[in-house]
Amino acid sequence: MSTHLLTRLSIILLSAILMFSPAGAGDRFTDNGDGTVTDHELGLMWSKTDNNGNIDWIQAEKWVKYTFPYTLKKQYENWRLPTLDELQSLVVKDKNYEGYETDCGQYAKNISLIKLSCGWIWTSETNALAPTARIFNFDNVYHYTVRKAQKRGYRALPVRDLK
Repeated sequence: MSTHLLTRLSIILLSAILMFSPAGAGDRFTDNGDGTVTDHELGLMWSKTDNNGNIDWIQAEKWVKYTFPYTLKKQYENWRLPTLDELQSLVVKDKNYEGYETDCGQYAKNISLIKLSCGWIWTSETNALAPTARIFNFDNVYHYTVRKAQKRGYRALPVRDLK
């Protein structure tokens, strides 16, 4: 085979791989069109929105597992609260990005495909010795621990593993 023919075949093969790969040409997130967003880098599926109201940790855990799945047209299993690292992966790292104003008046600096109604999101991380859980703040991009019974401004953002 000539070098010219091999080059052309390589280009065609590479184009086909990029065209038919689930993430397209390097896009990390895909809007699935069903109320969910796929994170190809971490192998996760996120809800496009949070629960849209104040919720304590225990209610958040139950809502994510037992209520949220029935709000979607397509049924997926194994929804859960995200880890701190998973939530931090949604932050837009551009220092010029000011975020968007949420319904509660707070700004959120997360990816645009996911719309939060407030910037404080419960994580799955809890303290076995105390009734506390970790919260991530998408406005100031930091995390802290609060009592699980607190709910003012706190939200649940469902996530599930793709595998």
